[in-house]
Amino acid sequence: MRIDAHQHFWRYTEIEFGWIDDAMASIRRDFLPADLAPLLNETGIDATVAVQARQSMEETEWLLQLADAYPQIAGVVGWVPLIDPKVEKVLEALSANSKFRGVRHVLQAEPSEYMAREDFNTGVALLRPYSLTYDLLILQHQLPAAIKFVDRHPNQPMVLDHLAKPLIASHEIEPWRAQILELARRPHVSCKLSGMVTEANFHNWTIEDLQPYVETALEAFGPDRLLFGSDWPVCTVASSYKRWLDVVKQCTAGLTSDEQDKILGENAQKFYGLEEVSRFEEVKKA
Repeated sequence: MRIDAHQHFWRYTEIEFGWIDDAMASIRRDFLPADLAPLLNETGIDATVAVQARQSMEETEWLLQLADAYPQIAGVVGWVPLIDPKVEKVLEALSANSKFRGVRHVLQAEPSEYMAREDFNTGVALLRPYSLTYDLLILQHQLPAAIKFVDRHPNQPMVLDHLAKPLIASHEIEPWRAQILELARRPHVSCKLSGMVTEANFHNWTIEDLQPYVETALEAFGPDRLLFGSDWPVCTVASSYKRWLDVVKQCTAGLTSDEQDKILGENAQKFYGLEEVSRFEEVKKA
């Protein structure tokens, strides 16, 4: 199985996607399943996990509607108001859909202290009873706070998005490397090989620029806790879908075929509990 553990869909509006600056002007448009499907066919990707891009219940429900309509969307990581005292009712309702697999809050837009909030942690503690995962979206400087945060939830499966966005463009590896190695000591935390090209120089990056960061991720998490993710369509400001997949394959070419299979799909299927993937494979073969 080949699974893209991290991609987005959206209907673009300037107000809701203000983070898309002029350097990313090429993605100031709608991106829908019909746009992604040819890329999946070209690269042999069987299924994807659609991840929230807006912090709204409206988007979470929309992504689940898309997942119901398009079999290639095996799971959804949505946003819910984790700090709301009534969030458990929201989780209960959304969990009625088997494709609702996890939750993400855009912590990179919050002060690091947000991760210590009692109401936020109370909300996160409600995820495990519903067999939901948590996607950890942070910036490099937030890693110390993130380590304390994940320690509060030792039984909650979590996955770090985009390697915490290291400073690849300036070729800085410390203190990021030491902090990633420390975070990875927590066995309930996995990591996505995603979002790297947009932390490098958009137009002039090379695989050599990325290699030290991939090697650190492999050293820290090993092939059992790394998940391939495209971060499509955001990645397209710096790379085609196929080129990024080829980079991941090249960077992991020294692993065994079984280890490569884990990174390219099996780990995502296990981490997110993707029940629909095998069903989609049967549809493809029909």
